[in-house]
Amino acid sequence: MSETKYESKITSAPCSAQQIYRVLSNLQNLERVRDMIPKDKIQEMEIEPDRVRMKVDGLAQMITIAIVDRIENDTVKFGAEGIPMDANFWIQLKELAPNDTRIKLTVKADIPMMFKMMIGKKLQDGLDQAADMLAQFPYSQWN
Repeated sequence: MSETKYESKITSAPCSAQQIYRVLSNLQNLERVRDMIPKDKIQEMEIEPDRVRMKVDGLAQMITIAIVDRIENDTVKFGAEGIPMDANFWIQLKELAPNDTRIKLTVKADIPMMFKMMIGKKLQDGLDQAADMLAQFPYSQWN
């Protein structure tokens, strides 16, 4: 296996890095959107400030997404446990002006070569969609 890095496109959110950071650096904020998570994809979910444990459709065991590092108003880094590969991802913020913050998502994972060809494009597309979603989120309403 070789470590592979995927980066999303850079998107622009109409708010400050501080507003975004406050929401993304506390996983308990997922409670506010729990009803929007497809029940057929996630059967169980335990939410804490630094970690989320969930039962995901297609995986036999619970997986954990945990915040492993934070740089205030700059980066939130996550690690994953219970998945069949080593992986981590992070969200980077760069404030260009008080109401213009750029967002980029990065994933690093040890993906076997044969799977890389099958999931690489889907993972890239998913990262770009997630970056778009994060850029459009109403952070100022949550602070």
